[in-house]
Amino acid sequence: MLIQNGTIYLQKKEEVGDLRIKSGVISTIATGGGLEPNGEEVVIDATGLHLLPGAIDPHVHFRDPGQPEKEDLESGSRAAASGGITSFLDMPNNIPNAIDKKTIQNKLDIAAQKCVTHHGFFVGATKGNLADIQSVEGMTGVCGIKIFMGSSTGDLLVHEQGDLEKIFSNTGGIIAVHAEDENRLQERHRHFKDRTDIAAHAEYRDTECAMIATKRAVSLAEEHEHRLHIVHLTSAEEANWLPSRKGDLVTTEVCVQHLTFDDRDMEELGTRGLVNPPIRYEEDKEALWRRLHDGTIDCVVTDHAPHSLESKSVGYPGSPAGMPGVETSLPLMLTHAMNGRCKVRDVVRWMSEGPAKVYGMKNKGSLVEGNDGDLAIVDLDNWRTASDSETWTRVGWTPYDGMKLTGWPSYTVVDGEVIHLRGSNDGLKGQSIGLPGASGRAITFS
Repeated sequence: MLIQNGTIYLQKKEEVGDLRIKSGVISTIATGGGLEPNGEEVVIDATGLHLLPGAIDPHVHFRDPGQPEKEDLESGSRAAASGGITSFLDMPNNIPNAIDKKTIQNKLDIAAQKCVTHHGFFVGATKGNLADIQSVEGMTGVCGIKIFMGSSTGDLLVHEQGDLEKIFSNTGGIIAVHAEDENRLQERHRHFKDRTDIAAHAEYRDTECAMIATKRAVSLAEEHEHRLHIVHLTSAEEANWLPSRKGDLVTTEVCVQHLTFDDRDMEELGTRGLVNPPIRYEEDKEALWRRLHDGTIDCVVTDHAPHSLESKSVGYPGSPAGMPGVETSLPLMLTHAMNGRCKVRDVVRWMSEGPAKVYGMKNKGSLVEGNDGDLAIVDLDNWRTASDSETWTRVGWTPYDGMKLTGWPSYTVVDGEVIHLRGSNDGLKGQSIGLPGASGRAITFS
């Protein structure tokens, strides 16, 4: 494949030029252009377009196996590709939970048959599966261990100190933690169980609930010198506490929804905006942006967690928590860039370079000769309105319905093959042209 005349986002600069991919690998980058087609390769004229490293989403729930009515690895990876995401890491709360070598291998086998993008999987921690966790350490396609310290979707929960100590002291790799304190959740439940207003969610699962768990997790990481990644940071208190405690052990992430919405949006969003941890307040959103800019927060993710609109329509508190997001996360962040919140280069750092660095993904995250040929070729002048009716996710809706966004990928490329195309005459969905299992592979982690 030869891509000509595009603005290429290199590691430290942007240059108009050409980029060639051979055998799935970036072989040549020519700033200023000048590369000639060899007569056999696919040629893309990227004049006016921007070549970004393929986005990496290290936090998705593609519901496979067990809940195909919500999503599966094919529909989820197609949705991701439509949004410029070329690699994803999937969480373990499935049916059955991915908590041992058998269930992990099953997910890898399904992915090899269905996915159109690169993929990796977390092994879920329970109170009694230490040996199972150890059995998959270093396995290709296994990115880390996921611990739910507070109850959320599914039945994975580890919150007792002794159980946590056992995991932190006897495992390697990276532990990703959903940091909400289970004891506080249980204590507060009786005070909120009769509330039906959506505002109750952020009051119930409050900042202190997150802060207690985050401090516990960081203390465990420091005590046992274990790599820790705190998922979906939501509060100003956590974000402002973490800079002095990060060091080399601790990394963290923020979801696009927590950078975009706050409590003032929740009345209109209703249960479409119901997520765990919750969308909080303006001061929290602004603090997350500040800590993203200063490097406290390492990457931007979606926590793509689809539920049907029917199940969402029952209202609070009966509605399940979670929203789809992989189709819109890159355009949404590029829209923030166009609106002055950040720069396009920041988006590359947070959505490509950052996740690759946090999880030690080999040959991913930047446009460098020798890296994998994964790209999102985006049009920053093409503003289109997100719509429920123009989605690839199986649940068929988006919390950004009606929002005008830019930076929609014209081409998504995996290992030098176009897997999604969005031409000027296409609808917003574009064309998913990757064949299941023919592109993408299990990611290798260092």
